[in-house]
Amino acid sequence: MWTEQRERYIASLRQRLSDARFAHTLGVEQAAVDLAARNGVDMHRTATAALLHDYAKELPKAELLALAERFGIAVDPVYQASPGLLHGPVAARLVQQDFGISDAEVLAAICNHTVGRAGMTTMEKIVYLADMIEPMRDFPGVEALRVLVRQNLDAGMLAALEQTVRYTMHRRLAVHPQSVEAYNDLLKIGKEKNHETI
Repeated sequence: MWTEQRERYIASLRQRLSDARFAHTLGVEQAAVDLAARNGVDMHRTATAALLHDYAKELPKAELLALAERFGIAVDPVYQASPGLLHGPVAARLVQQDFGISDAEVLAAICNHTVGRAGMTTMEKIVYLADMIEPMRDFPGVEALRVLVRQNLDAGMLAALEQTVRYTMHRRLAVHPQSVEAYNDLLKIGKEKNHETI
């Protein structure tokens, strides 16, 4: 069953994505399955989210905005200024439509891999992080992030969000409020956990 589903996803992705983006996608699947195994999350469901996370990545910005409107996705000023960020939310709706995927957690992991959100599930964190640490990624600090993510998912998420916010600010782009909310939420969780162990 899973093999047939995966082959269907792969066939569609080969048509939709460039060779480089397709290779990245397979790397994200590999990293996500590893993290799922380490964190007790269903590997096939996580692999589905990882494989399909960039389903809308290479659509033109105008089409992303049009699809967001069609699907009733709220386009805030940050999305309006950087429509590429919509590829997560749009992809979640498209895979629901194209493949009949109704698993809410899988759809959320696809939707929120671009900017995150407060209260992310373990699967959402895994797909967000796998996107950053897959084997082809090469940026300053990626090796340290890979080690940290395998040790502690929440600590890895904090570091990944810090990296993303720094990168966004360096490019003089607006930081999406959901990224800030995700960061603040993880800080709060960390402080609560530390308080419990004292």
